[in-house]
Amino acid sequence: MTIKKDLVIVGAGPSALAAAVYTTREEISTVMCEKGVVGGLAAITDWIDNYPGFAKGIKGMDLASQMQDQAERFGAEIQYAEVAEISDGDDFKIVKTTDGELHAKAVLIATGSAYRQLNVPGEKEFYGRGVHFCATCDGAFYRDKKIAVVGGGNSAVQEALFLLKFASHIDLLVRSEVKASEVLQRELDEKVKQGKITVHLGVTPTGISGDNGKFSKVLAKQNGKDVEFTVDGVFVFIGLIPNTAFLNGSGIKLDESGFIKTDANLQTNLSGIFASGDVRSGATMQIASAVGEGATAALKIREYLEKQKHHLITLPTESV
Repeated sequence: MTIKKDLVIVGAGPSALAAAVYTTREEISTVMCEKGVVGGLAAITDWIDNYPGFAKGIKGMDLASQMQDQAERFGAEIQYAEVAEISDGDDFKIVKTTDGELHAKAVLIATGSAYRQLNVPGEKEFYGRGVHFCATCDGAFYRDKKIAVVGGGNSAVQEALFLLKFASHIDLLVRSEVKASEVLQRELDEKVKQGKITVHLGVTPTGISGDNGKFSKVLAKQNGKDVEFTVDGVFVFIGLIPNTAFLNGSGIKLDESGFIKTDANLQTNLSGIFASGDVRSGATMQIASAVGEGATAALKIREYLEKQKHHLITLPTESV
């Protein structure tokens, strides 16, 4: 079955939901395609403490649910299907999904990214309850506690330095050698001298262990020997994987890491196809900024539709 809409949004995370609120209020018919959980990574984050408007913090699932309710209140539709392909037809963009084809005048790709995981036993079991991938989201839970940070690149060192605002001590677990920039390595060396960070080289995590369902340690191999790091939590910073595999062969340009390249209007190299949020090259990987990009993308899509004379609406005198 083929469905025709003004806009198809691929994904239903914070950026997509924010965009849908704006487009549906403008009476731009909008459908979101989501293959997993509405809310994306935000929904599976145990607790979000840095999203504006929630002074006491909010559960990730609750925030995602409120965003979904708001978008649906204005008329956004959510189709639970996986997008396999996007192509440019004569009059419409063609979005092929596991539930059929969608034809749209414009497409917004807001599929986000996934944390590169360790893929070791116990990692999924303790996700959000000892195993974390976001320092700004979860660091404050470890005030005056000992934690481990896995990774040796810029993000791992930078986040380890940030986590010292809360943690009493950090064990930095590095697979080979520290590969961060010289500036970050100088800062790291200073914290090592102060006894706040201990760097462990040649470490490959092999598992996450706990007692009675409570996180307790990181299991690893160091230079061929079994070792354990007894800490209160572990933060993993070994990279992000953009959810862009379905774009292979689409003609949409990606950067060297697979994130979508856009112009100042958040439009890709293909006219009428936009991208926002964590899937976009240069994104800050924060919920608040993803929501802001979603709103911006919605306004740019409205301008695109008007310019193409695809959808006639009356511009409001003031945007809320």
